[in-house]
Amino acid sequence: MGRALIRAAADDTRFTLVGGSERRDSPSLGADLGVLGAGPALGVVTSDSASAAASTANVWIDFTAPAATLAALESLTATKVRAAIIGTTGFDEKQEQAMQAHAARIAIVRSGNFSLGVNVLAALTRKAAELLGPEWDIEIVEAHHRRKVDAPSGTALLLGEAAAEGRGRQLSNLRTAPYDGITGERAAGKIGFASIRAGGIVGEHDVVIASEREVLRLSHHALDRAVFADGALAAALWAADKPPGLFSMQDVLGL
Repeated sequence: MGRALIRAAADDTRFTLVGGSERRDSPSLGADLGVLGAGPALGVVTSDSASAAASTANVWIDFTAPAATLAALESLTATKVRAAIIGTTGFDEKQEQAMQAHAARIAIVRSGNFSLGVNVLAALTRKAAELLGPEWDIEIVEAHHRRKVDAPSGTALLLGEAAAEGRGRQLSNLRTAPYDGITGERAAGKIGFASIRAGGIVGEHDVVIASEREVLRLSHHALDRAVFADGALAAALWAADKPPGLFSMQDVLGL
């Protein structure tokens, strides 16, 4: 994702890349950002310090891991960064609270998926769940590359939250445990998740809404990680002048 973001920003005259960070043991530490993005050198190299990387930045974009994201947000208190775009997933409850605290200081756009198509899919899922009612079963199936460490994906949870919202409930009250062994009959009105990890799959999500007599299937397949970079940059433009708060791509798209 870092390389995809570099390529997208370098090709867009509305953006200037001023820094990037890497973990201390990364072979890319000290490398030129442009070269990392498979383009010409930009004269800007990666640092192991988020505050140094963002010393002249307006917006910080982060697709890493929960601990790294929160450490970066803490470091940004020493900079003039006014907004952060967070694509990291897998936060626990304590980390969620820390994210909320940072959102009291700067504008944060956070999403399990920055694809414009996926966020339209979430809006469609919300509406379908609202119209069809709890007698229709909802299952969300997602597939990603073998290196992804969290499941269900942040995108799957985003879609599950949209479905629960369409039914006027919280996902935590409707989410059902994974099916394994003798589980008994499926409980009515619940939302289920299934995950696939294989090869180099970029990202595939299917929302299956089924009654006894028909099935509605809403799908999105990402073909290139550039779609996430494009959405993250759209969020960066939107958030640059926003007041502190925690926002989503639904806010960015006016959905």
